[in-house]
Amino acid sequence: MPLSPSPRWHIAPPPPPEAEEALHRFPPVLRTLLYNRGHTTYTTARAFLEAAPPPGSEDPFAMRGMEAAVERLSHAIRHNEPIAVYGDYDVDGVTATALLVEALQALGAQVQPYIPNRFDEGYGLNNEALSALHDAGVRVVVTVDCGIRSLDEVAHARGLGMDLIVTDHHVPGGELPLATAVINPKQPGDAYPEKDLAGVGLAYKLAQALVRRLRPQAAEAVQKHLDLVALGTVADLAPLVSENRHLVRSGLHRLRQAQRQGIYSLIRVAGLQPQRLTAAHIGFMLGPRLNAAGRLESALAALNLLLARSPAEAGPLALQLDRQNRERQRLTKEVEQAAERLALGEGDEVPWLLFAAHPGFNPGVVGLAASRLVERYYRPAIVAQQGPEFTRGSCRSIPEFHITQALEQCADLLTHYGGHAAAAGFTVLNEHLPEFVARMQAIAAEQLGALDLRPTLKADAEVRLSDLTPELLSHLRWLEPTGFGNPRPRFVVRGARVLSARAVGSDGNHLKLILSDGTTRHEAIAFRQGHWLDHLPPEVDILFTFEWNEYNGRRTPQLNIKDIRPSE
Repeated sequence: MPLSPSPRWHIAPPPPPEAEEALHRFPPVLRTLLYNRGHTTYTTARAFLEAAPPPGSEDPFAMRGMEAAVERLSHAIRHNEPIAVYGDYDVDGVTATALLVEALQALGAQVQPYIPNRFDEGYGLNNEALSALHDAGVRVVVTVDCGIRSLDEVAHARGLGMDLIVTDHHVPGGELPLATAVINPKQPGDAYPEKDLAGVGLAYKLAQALVRRLRPQAAEAVQKHLDLVALGTVADLAPLVSENRHLVRSGLHRLRQAQRQGIYSLIRVAGLQPQRLTAAHIGFMLGPRLNAAGRLESALAALNLLLARSPAEAGPLALQLDRQNRERQRLTKEVEQAAERLALGEGDEVPWLLFAAHPGFNPGVVGLAASRLVERYYRPAIVAQQGPEFTRGSCRSIPEFHITQALEQCADLLTHYGGHAAAAGFTVLNEHLPEFVARMQAIAAEQLGALDLRPTLKADAEVRLSDLTPELLSHLRWLEPTGFGNPRPRFVVRGARVLSARAVGSDGNHLKLILSDGTTRHEAIAFRQGHWLDHLPPEVDILFTFEWNEYNGRRTPQLNIKDIRPSE
């Protein structure tokens, strides 16, 4: 089997003297970190550290389509017209659905949620669901996290006499749906300053606008939904800068207060303490549990958990999601291993685009399997479930290859598709599958063939082990929330002496180390790097993040190693 490519290390150069002077009020390490994130003045740096909302983001009506959406929903509320919130089965879609249902109910609306089943209906709007909602009396449908490319389905709803309001953060196609209102800051002519809100962020802005119009005296009450905004934004990998940074930091504050019973139950089932919750906990512990319901069965369990009001209701749902998450982990490993064999075949070379489809693949985990292939081989990857008539796949990619733009070049072959630069999904008739795969691989070969494809690990600075103190960790807290778009600071230490090393984890995949520079020693963990155990040199260079490790009530500083090299 081909080897994974070794990553490059790129250590950022130190700030120039003028930046050091402009940022002199901050501690030295913060100056470096701020400069590396593009902040070269005291004013912008302070706004970033305080997670201040960007200018212009205070007015949701600056978003194109917002006025029309609020007008139609206000009319529906006043006249008691049934409203449906049509969501998606991932964390972004479920949190957006819960948020808008709660907000509309608080305004007196007659509202019901609808989340399609991944296995029976697939992603996004579908005519059968819209017809069923119409037959149930619904006259207004608000989409969250879907709909921007559903031109035919929106036309179908209009033909039934329903009004559709599309709120969606995905990249629009060449034509917008003919809806009553389209809320998407990426659409042409939209002046709203923040273009990268998640679906739940757009739902929040709509709720904010509705409350300001209908209950201006209670405009601040909408902030209680920020816990949902934080969950969906982080889990959907929206960049944690600008307005998203402001919303997520505010939302984390509310999550730590654990005022929503369902989320509190989920936090405790995950073994976390609410008061210490971070964006990383959302991304790696809470988000996967909420996603597990929609990946294996129906996302309604996740939605019901978020809407639960009592421990008796929330507790069993949280335990169910925890069980489903363990099953999801098992299935993901199975699909990942099978997809790897199919994608690589018998050759020694890694294809420019990895593709694997099989009838036995669980469609709820194909995206996760594709992500693992991208991590391992640094190639765009497609993993798909092949049904009797259609193949439905998930795509994950690398910065050098915009996967949705590649799908657009195959639009004539696809029934549905959509997504972002790094992730997308599609549906294709099986009769078109061979041509689709050949065309995608040709596009990848043309764009990537001349490149030296290796992941680049970026570090903010080279430091000494003795620099890694609890005081440094207190400075690093100011950069939170960290995640996509605002990565956790990374450092490089050279020539660290290995005092001890042992394999940990159920299958020995991880490495636990104690490192020293002769005067200072630090504990370290290297996930998925257990293969180093038998040939670890006595001195190593490491690229890592610095964090608190909490275990059995004990809290200690820890190096989280991302890559290891023998010292020269």
